[in-house]
This record gives sequence, structure tokens and C-alpha cells, in this order.
Amino acid sequence: MYYRLDRRFFLLATALLLVMQTNALAQSQDLRKFEIAGEFSTLERDGFGQQQTEKGGGVRFTFNLNRIIAFETAGYFFPRHCDFCQRGGNISEVVAGVKIGKRFEKWGIFAKARPGVVSFSRGEFKAFLVSPTGPVDFEVKRVNSFATDLGGVLEFYPSPRIVTRFDAGDTMIRFGKRTINGISLNPVTQEFQLFPFTVPARTTHNFQFSASVGFRF
Repeated sequence: MYYRLDRRFFLLATALLLVMQTNALAQSQDLRKFEIAGEFSTLERDGFGQQQTEKGGGVRFTFNLNRIIAFETAGYFFPRHCDFCQRGGNISEVVAGVKIGKRFEKWGIFAKARPGVVSFSRGEFKAFLVSPTGPVDFEVKRVNSFATDLGGVLEFYPSPRIVTRFDAGDTMIRFGKRTINGISLNPVTQEFQLFPFTVPARTTHNFQFSASVGFRF
């Protein structure tokens, strides 16, 4: 009797697993694998004394592995030149990573982790002397910094091919330690002098919001 019960239980469990796997496979097959979207985005950056908010746009490409996990890459450009920011010029950003969450019939909610690079077109000014008595000139250099975009995603599906999406999160930018030149005037010789000093490494936390409309295929 116990053997018959165990056998029936085993057959029932096997049947349930097959049904669940078939259902999951059908749902994955219904989900379109590729998605491309145009995005509007805002990014906060360090100013002198207060945060500056940059507005820009970009493109995102997503590959849906299944209904839970997706891999994606995105690029953004923020065109405004900021001359009173700790890292000047305009900003470019490229990230790539994973999105994990729960997808329902008409909407979905996810967490994302996307490492990448944020680039500042006028991120560093290097001072040098044209002659010992001046003038002083500056060399402008682009600064590329490692960044990680961590946050949440809310999606809505008005049709099988269209997805609207809202992202909010923290773009953490890592600035490495660097040595720059300071300038002083020798009161005796009336000549300028350069003296190097080290700026320690630091990580900034920058709120980023994005809204997009995408096409799935």
C-alpha cells in the first residue's frame, strides 16, 4: 500500500513539474527576445557648492534571456558644457549589465546593475608655465571614470511590441587618485613656481532618472 502511495505521489509530482516547465517555456517563447529604445535621461553632477542637473538622451538595447533576467547596454550624452563643475565640459556615459525582476502581463518591476564608464570632456586642467615670469596656461584633458548604475526599473506593456520604461537609481562614479600642479609666486624673484599636490580618490553618488519608449522584436 505504501509502495502504491509513493508511486502515485511520484507520478503526480512529475506531472506537475512537467506542466510547470511547459507553462514557463510557453511564456518564454511568447516573450520577444530583443528590445531597442530611445531614452530621455537626467544626471546629477558635482558643482561648486551645489548639484547640477544635466539633461540628455541616449539609446538602449536589451536582450531578454527569459521573463526574469535580461542583459542590456545603454549609451547617453549630456550636451551642456558646465564651466563651474568639479569635472567640466559635457558628459558621455556607456553602461552594460543585467536586469532581474518580475514580469506580469501588463507591467514589470526589476532591479538593475550596470557597470560602465562616464566621460567628462573637460574633466581636468593641467597648469604649466609659458615662461618663469608667466603667463600661466592650462592644458585641458578628458577624464574617463569607472561608474556603476544601480537602481530600479518599472515597465509597462501597452502591446506585445511596445514597452514604456522608467528608471531611477544611483550612478556611482569612481575618480582615481591623481597629482596636479598648483601655482605660486615667489615674492623675491617675482617668478611663478609650480608645486605638485595629490588629490585623493573618491566616489560620488549621482541620481539618474530615465524615461523611454522601446520596440520589441
